Amino acid sequence: MTSHQTGTHEEWLAARNALLAREKELTRMTDELARQRRELPWMRVEKEYPLQTEDGTRTLAELFDGRSQLVVYHFMFGPGYEAGCPACSSTADSFNGVLPHLEACDVTMICVSHAPIEKLLAYRERMGWSFNWASSHGSDFNFDYGVSAREGMTHDPAAPLLEANELALLKLLNEQPAVRENLPRIAIQNASSTGTDLDGYFSEGHGVSTFAREGGTVYHCYSSYARGTEFAMGYYAILDRAPKGRDEGDQPMSWLRRHDEYGSH
Repeated sequence: MTSHQTGTHEEWLAARNALLAREKELTRMTDELARQRRELPWMRVEKEYPLQTEDGTRTLAELFDGRSQLVVYHFMFGPGYEAGCPACSSTADSFNGVLPHLEACDVTMICVSHAPIEKLLAYRERMGWSFNWASSHGSDFNFDYGVSAREGMTHDPAAPLLEANELALLKLLNEQPAVRENLPRIAIQNASSTGTDLDGYFSEGHGVSTFAREGGTVYHCYSSYARGTEFAMGYYAILDRAPKGRDEGDQPMSWLRRHDEYGSH
């Protein structure tokens, strides 16, 4: 016997049709948000941002790889990390498969992190990925796009789009030490898993930024942080349609591991 509500085929069909109407409403709203996202004003990028790649130093413009659009996933991997953030790692597992389709639509997608390139490439090899990964170590890129805190700062004024991401929490940790005692399990777990303490872990953030290139000029078009990057976590969309949903209780994401670690926990 199940503890879940049951019903006849007719009852299920009626409930499903009612839900379908709401799902279609959400789809139309999503389409409208996508249109509004495309209509955001573009902001000219004034810096070249030299970034380190496996092929040497490349400017942001060069990372477009001949295409007119660039999507950057800001992967949490700070200079002091020993391994990449497990949540970002789970997100990045899907990147290799989508790249040919994005490139067919004139879009290049890469990851950028603050750690030195040697750490990033070694971790990429461990994870079995092949997407392009660039290091912003030594440049202002991560600071200007709100995903790294400068030393001695808890929030970069150059990143006004930040809302409730890791940098805001870092500010709370510094100003209100008692907050540490009430952190969600995933925060402590991820800090330990990356080989850092909480301050080190939360000095980095994750996000997505998009850029366009026209006539040799690069423009910043869009950025999103925190749950605004959840669209890239394909497994959540599947779990949301599974019978028990995310089934995370009061500890969201605490079950997440790197794909090569599930058997060890």
